[in-house]
Amino acid sequence: MTLDYRRAQFLLSAAELEQLPPDQGAEVAFAGRSNAGKSSALNAITDQKQLARVSKTPGRTQQINVFPLTGDVAATRLMDLPGYGYAKAPPSVRSHWQQVLPQYLEGRESLRGLVLIMDIRHPLGPLDQQMLAWCDAAELPVHILLSKADKLRRGAAGNTLQAVRRDAGEHCEMATVQLFSAQTRNGVDAAREQLDHWLQT
Repeated sequence: MTLDYRRAQFLLSAAELEQLPPDQGAEVAFAGRSNAGKSSALNAITDQKQLARVSKTPGRTQQINVFPLTGDVAATRLMDLPGYGYAKAPPSVRSHWQQVLPQYLEGRESLRGLVLIMDIRHPLGPLDQQMLAWCDAAELPVHILLSKADKLRRGAAGNTLQAVRRDAGEHCEMATVQLFSAQTRNGVDAAREQLDHWLQT
């Protein structure tokens, strides 16, 4: 059985972990640098144009946005984590999430996996590596979407895919990688299959 990601709806934005829904059911979190295409990936996977707001100003997501997939918020959820690496975010905000995100990744019982979005032209930056290390410490599986794959020729994209598969494993043993393009919808079905696997086991 596959889940209907088109039914995802915005529920709330949380600045603190205590504001999240009860730690029940199953959820998958989405993370990535502020300009990696995280919102576009969420919108493509849910087949909605404005579920996650796509902004020309990086760093707009500075809270955890919660998107239940059914009317029962305790069942299955997608969680949109704050975009990281945005230089203009206030230092207090960056410091706050440096403390909160590891707590969320390690302590959230209902969290089944993390979808990590990286621009295929700039993968595995220092902050991406830090996120992978946090997930490795939490024994949390990670599925990397190499976004904007349409920006590279097929051969170059394939070479980057192989390189990231090799290098990501050095930071997180439970990391898998795929090509993805919100523009052409390449990789949307594969991403949904990974979500199905996590949310239904």
